[in-house]
Amino acid sequence: MQSHSTPTRFVRYAWFVVAYNLAVIAWGAYVRATGSGAGCGDHWPLCNGEIIPRAESIETLIEFSHRLTSGIDGIFILILFFWAFKAFEKGSRQRRWAALTLFLVIVEGGLGAGLVKYELVADNKSLARGVAMAAHLCNTFLLVAAATLTAWTASGGRHPKRIDRRSAALFAVALAGTMILGMSGAITALGDTLYPVDSFAEGLAMDLSPTAHLFVRLRVFHPAIAAVVGLGLVGLGWWSSGRWSERWVQTPARMVIGLVFVQLLVGTTNVILAAPVWIQMVHLLLADMLWLSLVTLMAGALYAADRPAGG
Repeated sequence: MQSHSTPTRFVRYAWFVVAYNLAVIAWGAYVRATGSGAGCGDHWPLCNGEIIPRAESIETLIEFSHRLTSGIDGIFILILFFWAFKAFEKGSRQRRWAALTLFLVIVEGGLGAGLVKYELVADNKSLARGVAMAAHLCNTFLLVAAATLTAWTASGGRHPKRIDRRSAALFAVALAGTMILGMSGAITALGDTLYPVDSFAEGLAMDLSPTAHLFVRLRVFHPAIAAVVGLGLVGLGWWSSGRWSERWVQTPARMVIGLVFVQLLVGTTNVILAAPVWIQMVHLLLADMLWLSLVTLMAGALYAADRPAGG
């Protein structure tokens, strides 16, 4: 899909930015799962009032390292933005996606700062924290999608001149369903952090208790949402691979189908093992990979739908 005129170094760098963002997201899950979000107190951007804090606790070290890697991510995306404006012509898709990526990483930083300043971290069990976590997840999904489409278009991926309405509607539903699934997963993970259990039986009893906290009672809905959305994504991947033979459709379609089954397996294991931290991180990383596979499948399929037969 890549043309000879495409800046090869930019393409490699853009995909590196995508991979780095996935790593930062996974480390953010570790911060939340270990209850280290208050490791720098309610100070932001400083950590406990210092530029480089004294690591008096492991929580401070974990939270500070997350802020550091997130700050570096902002620098990487700023470079991506300026490089895109230098390498591509005015009005290009690459410029637009890079600009959106920069905007969303600024919003991401603002959401992270809000969590800290309003103390929606550590042991905070308020409804506001649940809403904030869902919003954070939504913006994160949009951020990595914009970064991925920057890399995808720079790699030679094209945009359709017109949108096939049927295909677009199917993908819009799939994206919305996956977003809802991700947000329910964020609240479920928050419940796992705030109300840890030692066994599957203990967790099930807590989930079904009428006196349990809202975050705990909501945990039973996530597997159901995952089953419905997962079935829909498998169907969409199967339909797409059967309709279009182009490799930029076939590859992400296979990835979507495969990742759905892997996610269901990992999610089931996560529940059975009472949500250990390392599986929570793997589960979130796979969720991001599934989301990005769906985004690239959508981009490739909508372009293929716009092509003339045999074109």
